[in-house]
Amino acid sequence: MRYVIQRVKEASVHVGGNVIGQIGKGCLVLIGVSDSDTEAVADKMVRKMIGLRIFEDENGKTNLSLADVEGGLLLVSQFTLYANCKKGNRPSFIEAGAPDKAEALYEYIIRECEKSVPNVQTGQFGAEMEVSLVNDGPFTILLDSENL
Repeated sequence: MRYVIQRVKEASVHVGGNVIGQIGKGCLVLIGVSDSDTEAVADKMVRKMIGLRIFEDENGKTNLSLADVEGGLLLVSQFTLYANCKKGNRPSFIEAGAPDKAEALYEYIIRECEKSVPNVQTGQFGAEMEVSLVNDGPFTILLDSENL
């Protein structure tokens, strides 16, 4: 499982010209799922993501978590995080999870985040989305379950 976590001042997702998810201060998280991922892997990734101390405290040090700053989460499924570009110039996505399994894990991640984060917004699985953000920093972290 892979998360690209971006600390944002604001972020939104549009589908068909309509805003379907929007947050102010918080994290935009792009989520990629592989076929080997499980709910146990998702649990570990969610705990790590929510606990990251990536927001500045009163001294300008990155010492505060999402809960400390009462930030929102915007969760967006993105199978392209499993693009394999080793051969040629056209990416292969065979390492990405099958859509039915990936969607089930994405929905599970959403439910788990909602247990501890009051403002969880989402994209739409499988939809053509337009994602807008104002990256704060910029501050971007890649979490990969293979490295946790």
